[in-house]
Amino acid sequence: MSEGSRPHVLVTGGAGYIGSHTAVALHEAGFCPVLLDNLDNASIEAVSGVREICQEDLPFHQIDVRDGASLDKLFSDLYAQGTPLQGILHFAAHKAVGESVAQPARYASNNVGGLAVLLETAAKHGVNNVVFSSSCTVYGEPSQVPVSESAPFQTAESPYGWTKQACERVLTDHAQSLAGAHVALLRYFNPIGAHPSAIIGELPLGVPNNLIPYLTQTASGIRQKLTVFGNDYPTPDGTCVRDYLHVMDLAEAHVAALKWCKTQASTSSVVRAFNLGTGQGASVLEVIQTFERVTGQQVAHEIGGRRAGDVVAIWADPSRAQKELAWSTQRDLATSLQDAWRWQEKLGR
Repeated sequence: MSEGSRPHVLVTGGAGYIGSHTAVALHEAGFCPVLLDNLDNASIEAVSGVREICQEDLPFHQIDVRDGASLDKLFSDLYAQGTPLQGILHFAAHKAVGESVAQPARYASNNVGGLAVLLETAAKHGVNNVVFSSSCTVYGEPSQVPVSESAPFQTAESPYGWTKQACERVLTDHAQSLAGAHVALLRYFNPIGAHPSAIIGELPLGVPNNLIPYLTQTASGIRQKLTVFGNDYPTPDGTCVRDYLHVMDLAEAHVAALKWCKTQASTSSVVRAFNLGTGQGASVLEVIQTFERVTGQQVAHEIGGRRAGDVVAIWADPSRAQKELAWSTQRDLATSLQDAWRWQEKLGR
């Protein structure tokens, strides 16, 4: 199927970790992903990797989502070419909890401000299907686990979490103001792993903020040791518990959500939240132990103090996504960690 005959979908943050893997899943599902990224916290290498996996020179545009004029031109150009956008998958956002505590204004400007400009442009061009990259951080410190979509938002534990709560509100209000707006809010838990080909994976610039890339870099000798932030939490082994899901499972969920948006009635507006996770929690120490077992690599680590903004324990109730999106995770923690290590071995740096 040629590029022009396939539905075109905008993937903001398309050079990022989740955006790049989702672009592959979109291509496999018969869509043409149009990648957009300002490369502020991503690499053009990811775009090359997506093109290599898909064996196609997929379109890429280096644009900041806050640049309304450039966005408007892109939407107009695609329409003029006979390939108008059929939907938007919005990933472009800063995402590090610790960094957000140090730079809250930067997070508000990029995450909330960028979404606002994108939605204004989309509405102008009649693009009403939006799949939003939200996060389990919207729940704050949950009162009970597993967490369902009906759980009330608690006070966000970090400025990053607050931006996700704010973006969900902006999207809800946006949909209510338009006829036929369809929005899927994907509240995902902790994506890890890499494409099984090891052509693309998580590529943080500088020192990683997330557990798995720091763990794999420590195992490979790039980092001296991994610090486990706190071992005095009220969990079985004292370390924080998260729901880790494979990035390709997550990517496939975005495709399912886009298809869900496209099946909604054209005259009605709908906003629906979906939790994306395995439904099981794993502690930091359990992740380290599993990694060591499945890869045969040792991870030098030490216990440090608690980190500001960290939630104690959270994992998903994914039953709504399973029922309404016909989606569930297919890859386990061991597979995710094996793929993450294969990616790190390929990087070798």
